[in-house]
Parts: sequence; structure tokens; C-alpha cells
Amino acid sequence: MADIKWIRTHCGRMDHGGCTLQVGVKDNRIVQIKGDLDGYLNKGYTCYKGRVSADRLNHPDRLGHPLKRAGQRGAGRWQQITWDEALEEIAGNLLDIKERWGARAVGFGVGMPKGLEHFVLIRLANLFDSPNVVASQDVCHAPREVSGMHTCGFYPVADLHNPTNLIMAWGSNVLETNEEGQISNLTLQQLKNGAKLIVVDPRRTRLADRADLHLQLKPGTDAALALGFIHVIITELLYDGDFVENYTFGFEDLCSHVQRFTPEVVEAITGIKADFIKEGARLYAGSKPAALQWGNAIEHDLHVFDSARALACLMAITGNLEVPGGNINAHDPKIMGLGQFVRADLIPDKAKTMIGAHHGTIPRMMTVPPAYFRQAILTENPYPVKGYYGMCTNPLLIWADSQTTYAALNRLEFIAIADLFMTPTAAMADIVLPVAHQYEINDIGHYGLGHGMIFARPKVVDPPEGCWPDMKILNELGKRVSPPELWHENYEEFLEDVLKPSGLSFAEFCELGYLKGPDRFKLHEQKGFKTPTTKVELKLSRADKFKVKALPDYTGLPEDECTAYPLLLISAKDPHNLLSSYRWVEKLRQKSPLPMVEINPETAAAYGITAGDEVIISTPYGQIVQHADVTDRVQPGVVCAAVGWWFPEGSPDTQYDWQKSNFNNLTSIAKLGREFGTPNLKNLPCRVTAKM
Repeated sequence: MADIKWIRTHCGRMDHGGCTLQVGVKDNRIVQIKGDLDGYLNKGYTCYKGRVSADRLNHPDRLGHPLKRAGQRGAGRWQQITWDEALEEIAGNLLDIKERWGARAVGFGVGMPKGLEHFVLIRLANLFDSPNVVASQDVCHAPREVSGMHTCGFYPVADLHNPTNLIMAWGSNVLETNEEGQISNLTLQQLKNGAKLIVVDPRRTRLADRADLHLQLKPGTDAALALGFIHVIITELLYDGDFVENYTFGFEDLCSHVQRFTPEVVEAITGIKADFIKEGARLYAGSKPAALQWGNAIEHDLHVFDSARALACLMAITGNLEVPGGNINAHDPKIMGLGQFVRADLIPDKAKTMIGAHHGTIPRMMTVPPAYFRQAILTENPYPVKGYYGMCTNPLLIWADSQTTYAALNRLEFIAIADLFMTPTAAMADIVLPVAHQYEINDIGHYGLGHGMIFARPKVVDPPEGCWPDMKILNELGKRVSPPELWHENYEEFLEDVLKPSGLSFAEFCELGYLKGPDRFKLHEQKGFKTPTTKVELKLSRADKFKVKALPDYTGLPEDECTAYPLLLISAKDPHNLLSSYRWVEKLRQKSPLPMVEINPETAAAYGITAGDEVIISTPYGQIVQHADVTDRVQPGVVCAAVGWWFPEGSPDTQYDWQKSNFNNLTSIAKLGREFGTPNLKNLPCRVTAKM
């Protein structure tokens, strides 16, 4: 197309991101987005959501000016104010709370970290002297990452850049929802090159359709299946003897511990036939190297520490750690370290004073689980919390137990939210700030995510006059609530800070596109593992100190089975949305117009439900309405509901009907995993009935 300027960037903010994109621009408007054939992760691939993502920029309902609440909280009445007024209002309220209650009475909240703004927010919290950064990491990424650190000293990332003989996708569905740094194209290329595929998932996903073996386990039994694999591998002497002898701690204890997890016992727990359990274990152990692509889904119930630990042990005893094509320690390129960037030195007692520490969350968990944050708001335990600044986040939809979230938001003295669009959570705020979209800012992606790479995200178009980048907002707010000399004159200097050790400017970095750290396979052969024993800790040497289990275990389903709620409820992300984001984008809404709950034909017939019916989904904690998708992709007795649903076409004074179909009205924070404060987001007892 004539007169179009093509700019290379990377998909990112409010997405998992990582795809290299070619973005066509004309007259400061994006006219086309396509995949870059040379993209490091995607090699030309993009998802539909990415290709239409520019529609977010020019939506008529996009926020364009700072707003101040003009009526009762949540009533949908607003007064337009200037940026200076908004920042002064926020700063004044935060400093007032700090003076009366202490800095820790303010929580700084963020959704999924997708750009440098996440770490500028942590810097703001640190300089304000609040230890309470509130994030959804209790159910996303941190359980795998932190469990890995305690087990082997690093976060074991599936290496799909080097040849592998097998991919075991455990709770991971990269054909529809990508993990950070794991774009579906990488998996598909490995399969094309001959790699085998095992899929462990309660749903028959599109990825499972391609699998050599699909292990369709009963929801909530991941740890049992992993321990069953370990039992088979040890009993049949399929483990890597050299690695186990020289580089693991507690192998004999693990051997004794898994004796009760025979394939027959595990069959009774998981519903997977014993022969298939044996086949899966043998295939994984015999396919070196094998990459275990563990997905976000395993982090959605309170037993995640057991599941993540069992899977890390599985990687270790088969010798698939720190080898090409296995699970690796991804080393960062020469960039500024996170601690230096966020000025962790200025809040040395953070690990002891943050809300999570009071509840005994495991060391290295450096964000506050939302459950504990709301308990502090509502009960003042361990201390009062009165204020909240949130960006890139929609807690009313995404945090477990939405009714408790609603009560907590109403209890806070002050709330400020920065977002693209008026969400249900933003509708509860006192100040709402309009942000610039990723395509409208210079940014660095994948910093701090543990995948050993960062991506350039140069600005593609200018933002609307009234919309500011989150980094700019935080930089200017920081000058008002903390020593101004610790902030930059121009927020884009943060980009230069990150890159300074590499010797590159941001402009030079954009020419390269990305930076990747060095491959350092089998580093343990020279230095051991970064654990107290210098070995992979199959049995945790500091279990007593941290008051956690020394060995991974399976003790039962996360929720008690109940005759009044005879079905098991899980959820799945929609490929056309990111949790609660993008419901207002017409092209995406056309692809996913209604919240759909998957129900097996046998289950549907038993309850008198037909395809398309409105159905009431109930758990012991609440009920919602979704529409029936009658499909054999779920087993009889299992239903899979949609997450993140609200209705932008609804009324602001009801926060856009956030209660009607919102999955988290079905969840509770009454039961939590102590290690991470993780609630049961999945694997819940439920019932479904046709709406009359």
C-alpha cells in the first residue's frame, strides 16, 4: 500500500506478547498489523487478537481525560479534570494515608506484567516505602517460578529453541493462549521436526488433538499424576542415574514417598487408565531431551506447590534440567538487574513487613496475594490498609471471590486506576487515568520474566493528547510522593537505564529488535545448583524453616466433593480476549459474543440442557449465568466456564453488569494455599441448571 510506513515492534502490553510485528502506519493511524517472518519467537505467526489489536486505539469509548468521581462510589458519575489536578489529588490522598496510617497502608496493584511499567510501579512502591505490591502472581507464574527456585535454584523454562524429542504440555494450550516467551509456532515447528507430544489437560484442546498421548485427568489431580509418573520412572529404573547420584538431594526419600502412588492408585484418583500412566512416564523418560511445558492452569488451586514441585522433580530425575531441548535456566543478557532498577536497597525490610509475610508465604514470593490484601482492608490484619493505586488490572473480575473484592473496594478510603477503558474496577475508583496503548509508547518487553530475553517495542503512533504512558504517570507521581531526585526528568530514561550495561541506546536496541542472554547449559557440572545443598532438592532441605512440605504430595481434591454440587468446574481462557480485556473491541466480540460454558453431551442430557441455552452455574459460593456449549471436549461430570466476562454495553452505575456472568462470583478465598496465598480458581464442585 502506498504511503504506508512499516515499523517493526513486538506485541505486548496487556498481552502475553513476544510476537515480532510489522505495523503499517499512515497519517498517525495503524492500517495493518502482520507477523514478521524474522521474528525470534513467532517467525511470521500472529494470533487474530494481535492482528486486530489496533482497534483498541481508536475506539469511541476509550478514555481520553483524567476523571474524578462526582457521586457515590460506583455510581458512574464523573468530572473531567486536568492531569496536574489528577496527580495532585492522587499524591495528596496517598501522602495523607501515609501520614495517618503509615506507608504500608497503601497497596500498589498491577495485572500481568507486560512492560517496563510493572517495574516502575514497584520502584514507586519502594520509594514510597510501601512493601505492598499487589499482583495476581499467586495464580500466575510465581508458583512455578518460585517452586523452581527452591527446588533447583532457577525457574525451569521449556527450551523450544533447540531440538527436542518430546514436548509434554502440562496445563498448557499454546495454540490458543500463549505462555510468556512460548509462542505456538515454536511448538508446531518442533512437532514438524518429529518431536512427540504429550498433553495433560482435563479438556480435549486443539493441542490435544495433535498429541501422541492425551492424558485427560480429573481436574485437581495434577500432583497425583506427576507423582505416579515419578513412581513408574523410579520403579522401572528409567531415571538418569548419573544425574540423580551426583546432582540431586533426597532421592531415597522421594523413592520411598512415591511407592504408594502406583499406576493403579493414580488411576483411581485421576481417572486415567494405569496403562496410559505408564506409557506417558516411559515416553517422557525415554525421549531425552524432553521439554516439559508447564502452563498457568496448574497454578489455579491451593495445591499448586505440590504440583509444581512434583513436576520440577520429574524434570530433574530424568536428566532434563539444564540441557538443550529440556528445561533450562534462561540467563539474562547484559542489562540492569531488577533489584537495582526498582531500588530494592531503599526498602530492606520489605520481605518481613509485606502483608504476605504475616501469613507465612514462602520466601522469594515478593508480591502480596490479593486474598491477603483484601483481608487486610476488611479486618486490618496484620495492619490497616486504606489506599490503592492500580494499573493494567481489573480486580473486580479477575481476583478470586468477587464479592469480597467489591466489599474491599468500598471499604478503601481512596482508589486510583489507570486504564485504557472504563472497566468495572475503574468504575469503583475515585480517580481514573487514561493511559497510552503499547503502540503509542517506547517500551521494553519481557524484562524480569525469567526467559532470558528482552524485546524492543518502539512507539508506532502518537497517543491521543490526553493519554499518558503508565511510565510517565508513575514518574510524575513519584516526584510528588517520594524524593524527586530519584526520578527522571524524562520517563524514557528508564529505557536507557535498563540497556546501559549492554552498551546500547534504546534506538540501537530497536534496530536489533531483541537481546538474548547466553546459553549456559549444564552449568551445574562446574558450579552446582543455587540451593543450600548445591543440588536439585527433591526433598527441600529448608522445609522445616519455611514450614512447607519437604516432598511433594497429593492429599485429595482442593475442595470437598458434595452431593449438592455433583459436577467439577474448571475454566479456560478465551483466545479472543485476555481474561477481562478487549470485551469492547467489536471484531473480537464478534468472535466471542457470549460467555459460554462447555458441557459434555451426556451431562447436558442429564440436566435437560441443549446447546445455546442460558444456564445457571452454581457453586457453594455463588451463581452466574452463561450459555451452554454442548461439546465432548470436556468429560462427563466436568464443566468448563468462561472467565473475565463483563458487558461494556451495560450501565456504569452497575459496573457494567460485572456480577451476571463473572466466573469469580463462583470462587472463594476461604481456602488458600499457604505458600503463595493461592485460592481455588478451578476444580470446584458445582451444578448447572437450565435457566427458566
